[in-house]
Amino acid sequence: MLLSDRVMQLRPSGVRKIFDLAQKVKNPINLSIGEPDFDIPDAVKDEGIGWIRKGFNKYTPSGGIPELREKVLFQLRSKGIICDDVIITAGVTGGLLLALMTMLNPGEEVIIPDPYFVLYEYQVALLGGKPVFFNTYPDFTLREEELRKAITDKTRIILINSPNNPTGMVNSREELEMVARVAREKDLVVFSDDIYDRFVFDEDTSQKPYLGQIYEKTITFGGFSKTWGMTGWRLGYAAGPSEVIQCMITMQQYAFSSVTSFAQKAALVALDDTMDAMIDNYRKKRDLIYEGIKDKYNVVKPKGAFFIFPEVPGGKDSMAFVERALENNLFIIPGSIFSSRDSHVRISFASSEENLLKGIDVLRKLA
Repeated sequence: MLLSDRVMQLRPSGVRKIFDLAQKVKNPINLSIGEPDFDIPDAVKDEGIGWIRKGFNKYTPSGGIPELREKVLFQLRSKGIICDDVIITAGVTGGLLLALMTMLNPGEEVIIPDPYFVLYEYQVALLGGKPVFFNTYPDFTLREEELRKAITDKTRIILINSPNNPTGMVNSREELEMVARVAREKDLVVFSDDIYDRFVFDEDTSQKPYLGQIYEKTITFGGFSKTWGMTGWRLGYAAGPSEVIQCMITMQQYAFSSVTSFAQKAALVALDDTMDAMIDNYRKKRDLIYEGIKDKYNVVKPKGAFFIFPEVPGGKDSMAFVERALENNLFIIPGSIFSSRDSHVRISFASSEENLLKGIDVLRKLA
């Protein structure tokens, strides 16, 4: 079978090796997972089931059902996010792909802070673009000199993820204003992946800054996977200028046709649930694991999402550390999956308190 140049340039995800190793461990302490450990709220499940039984199981409009688009648009604008239109997508993953298909030409560059969510690199590469990374170590903040060094005459897009996977960093308003200032000066587009926006632990979420509030050429991405535990329902959205969103709808007609029908109806109910109690529970989990390892590891306290990103002892060979952890029944992910550096590991605290305490015990022994 002849394979395309596109697929031949991709290497299998580094996570695969870790999962293969983890399968050999009986009942590991699993702190690897990148999804919430809680189920979808009952009211949301019931709404979805109700629409299935009513027969709402056909194709929907390519841009999403009108009532969900209107509700998402209203909520985004109520936060002060600048947007003319919204498309409902197959998760943020689907939204990013459509936006890149719409706005990125082959050979153009997308600037991404390092560490980063691994999908960004490969989506850009799949479409013939070039991912360009800029350094945020050691504290995972966005620095103007590093951003400017990454910009060339081929730069098209800056992609920011706050709260961040894998670091848990939440960028400050000053950092976001710097990105907006540079983007405006260079006439660049900004993608803002806000999928973890409600997982903010040290400030009022109503006061959280968004790039979409600051810069008019921002495409804002969000979804239902994290806040409401709807990962398997594959539902997200993208918002921005009408010209871009309408072209993304056209792209969706050919890429996905439409997104899950009943999930869109259920999302209308989800948007009315702030999930404050669940977020508060995650704040306690963040505190538990941070306090449990901070005296043994060089680690930045995460301000959001549900990941912590400590440096491994010696500051190198994260894969070897992960293999040692697996020998001690602990399943975590090497930081090299998310970074050009091989110095950290990603630990998810989207798990039970019992699991976290077991994991902390292993981590302290390994240190």
